[in-house]
Amino acid sequence: MTEERAGRDENADALSAFEDMGPVDYIVVEFPGSRFTGHGLPLLVDLVDRGVIRLLDLVFVKKELDGSLTGLVLADLDADGELDLAVFDGVSSGLLGQDDIDEAGAVLEAGSSAGILVYENSWAGPFASALRRGGAQLVASGRVPVQALLASLDAAEQRD
Repeated sequence: MTEERAGRDENADALSAFEDMGPVDYIVVEFPGSRFTGHGLPLLVDLVDRGVIRLLDLVFVKKELDGSLTGLVLADLDADGELDLAVFDGVSSGLLGQDDIDEAGAVLEAGSSAGILVYENSWAGPFASALRRGGAQLVASGRVPVQALLASLDAAEQRD
């Protein structure tokens, strides 16, 4: 096989993999005062193990008191003697760039840390792929933060 054809085959394989992907989302989770308990980690591992999501990027950062941003190494974040995030060590697709990390850091309070996750909603892959094959395209999406939903429900209850 020629080098040119091999390159085309690799590109076709990559394109096919993207066509079968579910929607990709990101979240930035702040830990005020850099207090990390690790309570959510078993649930994150479970979501990955069950194929509900696929982690594409995972980065931890700390916003120093002077406003500068530093990367945090995966470690025993809750100080229980076990390496909490070893299973995610090296998770990096390259989608998350320094500009994205800086933008996430801009919303953090000084002295706080954050986890930045980019993930595929694997559960939705077959559905999204079928829609694309049928000519459909996603033209909008969004999220309603739980805090906003609760505030809206409280406001509606007070009106009643």
